Amino acid sequence: MIAVAVNKVKKSYGGNVVLEDITFSIQEGERIGFIGRNGEGKSTILKIIAGIESVDGGEVFRKKQMSIGMLDQIPEAEANESVEEFLLAAFTDVLALQQRLHELEAMMASDMSERVLNQYGRIQSEFIELGGYQIESEIARILNGLGIADLAKQRFAKLSGGERTKVALAQLLLQQPDLLLLDEPTNHLDLAAVLWLTNFVKNYNGTCFMVSHDRYFLDDTAQRIFELDNKTMYEYTGNYSAYLVEREARILREFQEYKDQQKKITKMKQAIKRLREWAMAANPPNAALFRRAKNMERALARIELVKKPNTAKPMNLQFETGKRSGKDALIFEAVSKQFADKVIVSAVDLQVRYGERVALIGENGAGKSTILRLALGSEAVDSGKAMLGSQVKIAYLSQDFVVDSPKQRVIDFFRERVLVDEGKARHLLAQFLFYGDMVYRRVSDLSGGEQMRLRFAAFVNQPVNMLVLDEPTNHLDIASREVLEEAIKNFAGTVICVSHDRYFIDQLCDRVLWLEQGMLSSYPGNYSYAFEKRLEQEKAGR
Repeated sequence: MIAVAVNKVKKSYGGNVVLEDITFSIQEGERIGFIGRNGEGKSTILKIIAGIESVDGGEVFRKKQMSIGMLDQIPEAEANESVEEFLLAAFTDVLALQQRLHELEAMMASDMSERVLNQYGRIQSEFIELGGYQIESEIARILNGLGIADLAKQRFAKLSGGERTKVALAQLLLQQPDLLLLDEPTNHLDLAAVLWLTNFVKNYNGTCFMVSHDRYFLDDTAQRIFELDNKTMYEYTGNYSAYLVEREARILREFQEYKDQQKKITKMKQAIKRLREWAMAANPPNAALFRRAKNMERALARIELVKKPNTAKPMNLQFETGKRSGKDALIFEAVSKQFADKVIVSAVDLQVRYGERVALIGENGAGKSTILRLALGSEAVDSGKAMLGSQVKIAYLSQDFVVDSPKQRVIDFFRERVLVDEGKARHLLAQFLFYGDMVYRRVSDLSGGEQMRLRFAAFVNQPVNMLVLDEPTNHLDIASREVLEEAIKNFAGTVICVSHDRYFIDQLCDRVLWLEQGMLSSYPGNYSYAFEKRLEQEKAGR
C-alpha cells in the first residue's frame, strides 16, 4: 500500500526554482535512501512529505492516520529539564494513560464499583499494549545504542549542538512513527552508534525515508535509492552498491541519447539552412521549399530535449605534494595525556612512516582530536615525547571551524592563506564553486558544505608532505567525498585522518589506529580488516 505519493510537485523560494515536476511514491514498509548533491532540495522534499512545507504546484498524498516523524529543528526544552524528561515527551499518549490510571487507583480506594473497575481494566490493557511498563527500559536502550547514556541526567539546555541533535534523534526513534524521515542521521555519531542505528533501521517496524551521505549505512539499510539530480528524481532498485552500477548504466545510456539527439538536431538545422538557401536561389524564390523549411522548423521546436547527464565535479581539488619528509613522519615515545580523570593516552608508542595513510578511529570523546593536536605540537604531552620527522610540512584540517571575524569575506579568508592577487584568487575559488559575487559573501553565512569547500580551497598552491584531517567528510555530499578521496589517492605524502566514514577509510587507508581506554591498537589494513580482527579478538577473549 502506498504511504506517500508525490505527483509533479514544484517548489520555489523567491525566484529560485528548487523542485520542478518531481514525482515518486513510497510504499509502506520500504527503506529508501535519498541522495543528491548539497543544495539540490533533499531537505525540502523531506519537509514537503512531513507537511512542514507547502508546494507551489502538484499534489502530495499521505496515507490517512499515518504518523510521520522528522527531526526538522532541535526542539526547545524547559530550562531545568533533564535529557530523560525531554525524552519522555515521546510518550505523551502513554503518560496520559498512566496519569488516568493513577486517578482511578485513587478513586478505587473508596469506590470499587464495576464501572470504575471496568474503566481501569480497559485503560490498563491499552497502557500495556502501548508498552507503558517498558518506557524506562526503552529509553535506556536508545540512549545506550546512540552512545549518549551518560547524558541522561544532564540538563538538555546545557548540551552542545551535537549532543542536542543526538538526544533529539533519540526522542524521534522513541516515538516510532509509521513513517520515519531521517536527515543525515549518522552525523555526530561514532562508529559503534552508527552500527547500532543501522541495525535499528533494518528492523524498524515501519517505513524509513533517509537522506544520508554515509555510503555503508545506505548499503546496509536501503532497499531502494532515490537520487535528486538537476531537479530530476531518479529511482534505483537495491542498495547503494546496486545504485552505483545502475547509475553508471543510466548515465552512459542518457549520454548516448543526448549525443544522438544533438546529432539529429544539427542535421535538421543544416537541412533547414539548405532549404532556405535553395528557396532563395530560385528565380522567383521557391515557396514550396520555404514551406518545407518552415515545417521542419516546427518539427524541431516540438522535439523534447534530452538533458545532458550531470557529470561535473563539485570541486576541483588537488593536494600539491611538496618535497618528501624523512622516513619517519611522526613518532610518539611513551606519550601520556589526560584531562582531570579522563585518560586520553597512557605511555603510547607510535611510529608513522612517510607515505602511510593512517586512520584514527574510536568512540566520541575518546580523544582522537587531542591525539592529532599532540602530533602537531599544539597540545602539550603530560609525559613522553611527540615528534614530527625531519622536513615535515603539514596541511591541517581541524574539526572545529572558527571564523576570524563575523564580517570576513570568502575572498579575504582565501587570500590570507593563499598569497595570490584578487584575480587569481577568484579563478582558484571558482574551481570550488565560488563564482561571481559569491566570493564577497561572509564566511559565517556559508553552509557547512560551502565552508568545507572553502577550507579545502585554501590548501591549493601549498606544497605539503603530510595531511592531517579531522573529520574531513563532515558536511560533504557523496560527490564531494569522491573528489576528496581521489585527491588523497593522488597525494604522494603521509595522511593521518580521523573519520567516522567507514567507506572513506576503506578506500584510502592502509593502517587503522583504534583508540580505546587510553590505548592505541594498530591494524595493518583498512577499516573492514580492523573491524573483523576486533571481532575475532572479542570472540577469542570470551
